[in-house]
Amino acid sequence: MELLKVDSLNKVYGKGEGQVNALKDVSFAMEKGEFAAVVGESGSGKSTLLNCIGGLDLPSSGKVYLDGEDLFALDEKQRTIFRRRNIGFIFQAFHLIGELTVEQNIIFPLLLDRQKPDQGKLEELMEVLGIANRRKHLPSQLSGGQQQRVAIGRALIMSPMLILADEPTGNLDSRSSRDVMDLLVRASRHYQQTVLMITHNRNLTSDADRVLRVADGVLKDLGGRHNEKLS
Repeated sequence: MELLKVDSLNKVYGKGEGQVNALKDVSFAMEKGEFAAVVGESGSGKSTLLNCIGGLDLPSSGKVYLDGEDLFALDEKQRTIFRRRNIGFIFQAFHLIGELTVEQNIIFPLLLDRQKPDQGKLEELMEVLGIANRRKHLPSQLSGGQQQRVAIGRALIMSPMLILADEPTGNLDSRSSRDVMDLLVRASRHYQQTVLMITHNRNLTSDADRVLRVADGVLKDLGGRHNEKLS
C-alpha cells in the first residue's frame, strides 16, 4: 500500500544570479511500513527534501501526498494539525524540554493535541526503547543516546503515518549511533511505521529497505539494501 507520494518536487531559493535550485523535479513513493534512507553530501538538498515532505517548508512546485492527502492543498492551520497528528519528527538536536521528565517529554505531543495518553502503550514504548527505568529522569540526567531514545519515543507516541528522521545519530558517538539506529529500526518494525531517514553515514543504511541519494537537488533511487553499494 502506497503511503507517501512525492511528485515533481522543486524548491528554489533566491533569484537571478543568486538563485539556488535546492530540489530538482524530485519524485518517489514509499509503501506503508517501509524504512528508507536518504544519503548525500552536506548542502545536497537532503534536509530541504525532508522539510518539504513534512510540511515545514513550502516547495516552489510539486506535490506531496500522505495517505492520499495533498499536504499543500491544506491551509497553514490545517497543515499544522495534520502534521502534528500524522508525521513524527526526529532531529539531530534532541529538542527535549529540560523541565519535563522522560515520560512527560514522550507524551507531550498528545497533550498538545488534547489527547489522553494510553498508559499501556506508553509503558510498551518505553520498554521497547529501553528507557522504562529512566521515566522520572530529566534530560540533563541522561546520556546523548538516552535522550535520542526519548526523542524517538516522542515521535512514535502519536502513532504517526510517517516518521521523518534528520541525521538522528549526528550528535552521538559511533557506539551510541549504532544502538540508536538499531532501536529506531526495531521500533519501526514493531509498530509498522514508515520511516524516511537522512544520514551522511553510509554505514547506517544497512538496515534500510531502500537507499535514496540526493546530489545537487537531484534524487536517485539506489534500490534495496543489497544494491546500495553498486552505485
